[in-house]
Amino acid sequence: MSRPVPHIDVRSITEADIPDWSRALNTGFLRTPDVAETEVADRASYIVPSRTLGAFDAGRCVATFRSFAQELTAVGGATVPADAISNVTVTPTHRRRGLLNRMMAHDLAAAKERGDVVATLIAAEYPIYGRYGFGPATWAAEWTVDVPRAGLDPRWAGPEDGGRIDIVDSADVRKIGPELHDRVRLAQPGATDRDDRWWQVATGAVRLDRSPWTEPFFAVYRSAGGEVQGLVSYLADDKWGDGKQPLNTASVKWLIAATPEAERNLWRYLCSIDWITTVKSGWRAPDDLLPFFLPDPRAARITTLADWLWVRVLDVVRALEARTYEGQGELVLEVVDEAGLAGGRYRLRAAADGASCAPTTAAADLTLDVAELSALWLGDESAVRLAALGRVREERAGAAKVADALLRTSRRPWCPDMF
Repeated sequence: MSRPVPHIDVRSITEADIPDWSRALNTGFLRTPDVAETEVADRASYIVPSRTLGAFDAGRCVATFRSFAQELTAVGGATVPADAISNVTVTPTHRRRGLLNRMMAHDLAAAKERGDVVATLIAAEYPIYGRYGFGPATWAAEWTVDVPRAGLDPRWAGPEDGGRIDIVDSADVRKIGPELHDRVRLAQPGATDRDDRWWQVATGAVRLDRSPWTEPFFAVYRSAGGEVQGLVSYLADDKWGDGKQPLNTASVKWLIAATPEAERNLWRYLCSIDWITTVKSGWRAPDDLLPFFLPDPRAARITTLADWLWVRVLDVVRALEARTYEGQGELVLEVVDEAGLAGGRYRLRAAADGASCAPTTAAADLTLDVAELSALWLGDESAVRLAALGRVREERAGAAKVADALLRTSRRPWCPDMF
């Protein structure tokens, strides 16, 4: 049970608060609480103080919360402005005192006022965020590939489609990566934008004290016409077994591809590297093509499967009108939102040429919490399944099936990034 403590001050931080705020953040994430001057300088270079909250007890920061502007790709390729939430911690001595409630309420109200369509976050713990209206909208999987079992031709020496793969350095990635990523993210529901700092950190141009840097390998796939269509960043270890047999693992940090051909060729390349007997895929979409690029898909086993991007709808009309629909029809939704940000009754009309959504007084077909609507919005969750779980109520028989026919997508949404 929460015990609100009025004397704890929850407010936006100032630049002078960054060292104390960073110490509280490190404490909450069980990292060493020491804060180096370089860490303070780095945080000061990118955080927005007005969107960075702290809870202060007798002048000491005991909880942290930060948000920033983000673009999120909806089903169909349109982007919506999102309030991306990160760096959420409460110091162990101040648990259950309502501090997250206060920070979240402040931030979501500000996001609604700004006109953000949704809020997003990656949840460290599953049970926390549903009570604030968030629902798990995408999932992620990690595969481990047993290369010798995969059935691949060991004589493979490069793409057979006229394309080519080259090792490049970090400066090349900073030049070609952003444009490729923009092409990829606009075709991937659930994907988010990456700013220049993302590329600086991902290529080692900016190095963080809290994250020791190991230079990865970078490989680029170019089509037969010379167009950059894929990039991968990966690490390799140095492990040998008895009898002087190589047992090395290639661990993918990230892989983006604009076409299935680029994706296939990059995975094939990783599995062809001499001495590599295991490939770890890093976080991928749960319906990723990787296993079926292999002659024996059983050589790729899922080693992790978990919820990933959580979404909180702030504007029902704009959220539902922003996306496209694979079917056509009409649905009246009664959306319950205890925070008072997005509740109401809405009529959705979906067709191949677009959708409209507006408040209505017509009888509801489905009643659901905003968290369930948020889980359904990107097309991954099933209204029929939520109804079976008692989390969606049919007011009209068969309405959940209608919702699935409208909202679900042929491929699953995916967010490639952690934030």
